[in-house]
Amino acid sequence: MSYVRKSVIVRARLLAPAVLLIGLAACSGKDETAAPAADAKPAAASPAATAPAAEPAVSSKVQAMGSEELRESASQALRDNRMYAPAGDNAIEYYLALRDKTPDDASVKSALTDLLPYTLIAAEQNMAREDFEEGQRLIALIEKVDPKAPALPRLKQGITRGVEVAALRTTEETERVKREAEAKTKQLAEQQKLAEQRTREAAAAQQIAAQQAAAAPAAAAPAPAAQDAERQAAARREAEQRQQQAAAQAAAAAAARQTAAPSLRPVSTPAPRYPADALRSNTSGEVLVEITVGTDGSVTNARVLRATPARTFDREALAAVKRWRFEPVAAPVTTRRTLAFSPGG
Repeated sequence: MSYVRKSVIVRARLLAPAVLLIGLAACSGKDETAAPAADAKPAAASPAATAPAAEPAVSSKVQAMGSEELRESASQALRDNRMYAPAGDNAIEYYLALRDKTPDDASVKSALTDLLPYTLIAAEQNMAREDFEEGQRLIALIEKVDPKAPALPRLKQGITRGVEVAALRTTEETERVKREAEAKTKQLAEQQKLAEQRTREAAAAQQIAAQQAAAAPAAAAPAPAAQDAERQAAARREAEQRQQQAAAQAAAAAAARQTAAPSLRPVSTPAPRYPADALRSNTSGEVLVEITVGTDGSVTNARVLRATPARTFDREALAAVKRWRFEPVAAPVTTRRTLAFSPGG
């Protein structure tokens, strides 16, 4: 038995629970690939609801490598637990290119068969976290390994449906922000109108008081106590006006901030690598990270806020989010994301 075959079998035994889950999914694939109901209507196509364009399953750099180099690279990728990622440097791509060069090599075919379940799990996980670009790449690898894989129709349909749902959610969120901004603007206009009305009333009251004071005889001038009361009333009115103006300005600033707050739209959010020790011990958990996205869409800062269990998945979570990319935004945005780790998918 070749060294490549031995390496794949060792990893298959370590990840037996995950393989069992994929086996169950494959068994149910017959039902999922059945023809749709007669009354189902095809969804209307729209520019936003389009699956990401598929890249070649095997990168041109890998295809250009020689047979021996491919074999050594595939073995090293297995030792490093790079079964299907990152793109252009993973075991399944090396074996696919090697299969093209040596189509009769049974050990290469066997290695691809062993790697297929893990790629299926990764495709499902990326679709669940709405990383459709990575999901499409993995589906292309699965299809190149086995064009008749039972799960392929379900995965392709899931990609299309997921993009449509994400696009719809983005549209709904945009409309919600727009409605809230309009409500804030309307409220601000009403507050400003009320403040202007009170200002006019105060000015009119002061003008009447001034006219009455000018018309009164000098002997009937108000007593000092009355003058003090009038000054105090005027001071109170002025203070109320300042408070109203400050409140109106604060409301305007809040509305402007909410209207201008950019929404993050992911371009690429690759999944974190599963730590080998955690995978062997069947350990699951999650990591809450805070990331800052720069104006070019890259992650400029990331830190762990909470991790369960502690220090098990922190490093891989940070390494993953630092590779994330979003569409460019007008100003840096700080947000939080939870990365889940589960050996069973």
